[in-house]
Amino acid sequence: MLMNRDKSVLLIIDVQEKLAPFIHDGERVAANCAWLAQVAAHVGVPVVVTEHFPAKIGGTLESVRAVTADAKYVQKQCFSAQADGCFAGTAVERCRQVIVCGTEAHVCVQQTSLDLRWAGKDVFVVADAVGSRDPANRDLAFARMRGHGVEIVSREMVAFEWLQRGGTELFRTVNRDFIR
Repeated sequence: MLMNRDKSVLLIIDVQEKLAPFIHDGERVAANCAWLAQVAAHVGVPVVVTEHFPAKIGGTLESVRAVTADAKYVQKQCFSAQADGCFAGTAVERCRQVIVCGTEAHVCVQQTSLDLRWAGKDVFVVADAVGSRDPANRDLAFARMRGHGVEIVSREMVAFEWLQRGGTELFRTVNRDFIR
């Protein structure tokens, strides 16, 4: 199944100040999360951002926060944001398709994604915008999630499926400003 901007929400999980320096290739992961948020804004996809114990782990990285001013921010204590119940009243609750990025792949991303899948959502995890401290844990999380029906995709797959077609002004704008 294809991702559709009219059915999608972008979920950015725990890209936080005190965790980010320990994520393998963390700058790229954060940059790709910010890129996805910018594309989402251009195509009209809502964005939800989670923060796990921000008093201890810090808030969302400034590079991500700077491009998610219109996002809904939720705080959580459970590793799975779905289990925490923090999605009530958000676009995650309303939308059929949840596009997931953030950290850590084998903890909060995986647990949230599996719980969303089991709740009947179509879940797409953006591989190049997801990280863990150890890349082996990230790879294992991808394999496990895939085995439970979660789609593993790239950021450009998301963008082009949201766009659906070339030759439009929206395509030209996103292509010019974001796809390189």
